[in-house]
Amino acid sequence: MYAKSLASVIAILWIFVISGCKGEDQAPSLKSPKRDTLRINIGAEPPTLDWSLATDSTSYTILINIMEGLTRFGKDYKPEPALAERWEISEDGKTIVFFLRKNVYWTDGKPLRAQDFEYSWKHLLDPKTGADYAYFLYDIEGAKEYNTGKYKDPEKVAVKAIDDHRLLVRLKRPASYFLSLLTFMSTFPMRKDIVETYGVKWTEPKNIVTIGPFMLSTWRHHEKIVLKRNPTYWGEKPRLREVEMIMNENPTSVLALYENGELDFVDGRGIPVLEVPRLRLSPEFKEVPQFRGNYIGFNVRKHPFNNPLVRRAFSAAIDRVSITELIQGAGIPATSWIPKGMLGYAPDIGIGFDPEKAKNWLSEAGYPEGKGFPKVKFLYPDVGNNRIIAEALQSMWKRYLGVDVELENQEWKVYLSTLDTNPPHVFRAGWGADFPDPHNFMNLFECESGNNETGWCNPAYDNLVEKAAEEKDLSKRTLLYRKAQKILTEIDVPIAPIFISVQQCLIKPYVKGLEPDPLGLILLGRVHLTNNQ
Repeated sequence: MYAKSLASVIAILWIFVISGCKGEDQAPSLKSPKRDTLRINIGAEPPTLDWSLATDSTSYTILINIMEGLTRFGKDYKPEPALAERWEISEDGKTIVFFLRKNVYWTDGKPLRAQDFEYSWKHLLDPKTGADYAYFLYDIEGAKEYNTGKYKDPEKVAVKAIDDHRLLVRLKRPASYFLSLLTFMSTFPMRKDIVETYGVKWTEPKNIVTIGPFMLSTWRHHEKIVLKRNPTYWGEKPRLREVEMIMNENPTSVLALYENGELDFVDGRGIPVLEVPRLRLSPEFKEVPQFRGNYIGFNVRKHPFNNPLVRRAFSAAIDRVSITELIQGAGIPATSWIPKGMLGYAPDIGIGFDPEKAKNWLSEAGYPEGKGFPKVKFLYPDVGNNRIIAEALQSMWKRYLGVDVELENQEWKVYLSTLDTNPPHVFRAGWGADFPDPHNFMNLFECESGNNETGWCNPAYDNLVEKAAEEKDLSKRTLLYRKAQKILTEIDVPIAPIFISVQQCLIKPYVKGLEPDPLGLILLGRVHLTNNQ
């Protein structure tokens, strides 16, 4: 039985962990450094700092600290004024006028204007931009039509700068989550003159202009990014002078840097799985469940995964509990898609671990005991614990289905490009909340979502998700999401959810204001080191 062999592997790992564990006698954290520079690891090279094109968490971590939107998250993740000091919403909920602050300046000294938002949003929607997140603005009148080529004139998109400090937006329908959506990087303002002057190089430190609490100072590709305090920031000035972000994808190396005092904070990308039992003994170790789902994506356009029976079989052959044990609690097993803590969370939905059912489905698909099943490729990004998870899945599919799956890993930036251009048969993926509403998870797999890499399209699913977005009655909205999740994870199965992420991280005791949260936000403007107080 595979479950037994996996348990044996875990037991062997524990022997190594215990033999090398320092326990309560481990060396205490180094004293507070005499500096006002925070040092963290972001893992991989950010694929882009163009916020109209960025889709990944690495880029997001940087962009939310050098830029801002009309709103930001306040207490309980409720949207509050940011670059907009206030807004007025019409009685029918479809028209919003945003009033911009008048004391906001870009880092080159030019004032923020409502035209910067109009340009940014229409640039995002322009088909020539090729933005995966363009669908985020489809609630706006004319947005979808312009993005899909039905409208050629951007003026038909209902976003208009009334003057320098007022932005008018007309929606197709009331959308309760729209103000939360405006906290996200894709909706940040953008300077037309900068983008058109420098082209693809507009995000380099010597060219980029930003508006957030920090500004981009240095970008040594594949090595380090340095952010410096923005002296012209409109809001409360950061207490840190600068932030150094190294790019190290080796967890063992990252942990050594942290324990030697060369890093002040590391997230799960810098914590080797074998070290978790030891590190849990330290008060510097933190664990927080996140609004982040991890899943296996199937390319439904590639044989044999164009057959839902095959996809169901692969999902039923996943022992999710064993995987979360293997990664030392960095996840909560999940078969449904909406994460725990959000409206619509339904742990009873989805395909659970059932080897017999998996074999039967594969046999129905024409591959009894896996005979005749073609060679397929499973792609995963070469970061964090993905290799461990990929090898476990490979073993499960071999044991329970009799299927050989070839593993391939790629650097983060290359991996994202591959998913955009030519997704393989099977791939490892995850989705973290851009804003804390289930619509952000469910519309990911709609037919016209730029981030849906599975190739799957089901109008019935789309209809349920869009109805839920309009529904004000929470119980009715939940029921709609239940129906949609059943299509997604039990019937069509373009994805097989595996687990909900648990953020594991280490924070030095002298670092204040940096606390892991369900959204995975790292807001550096709130951080300070106690030696400077």
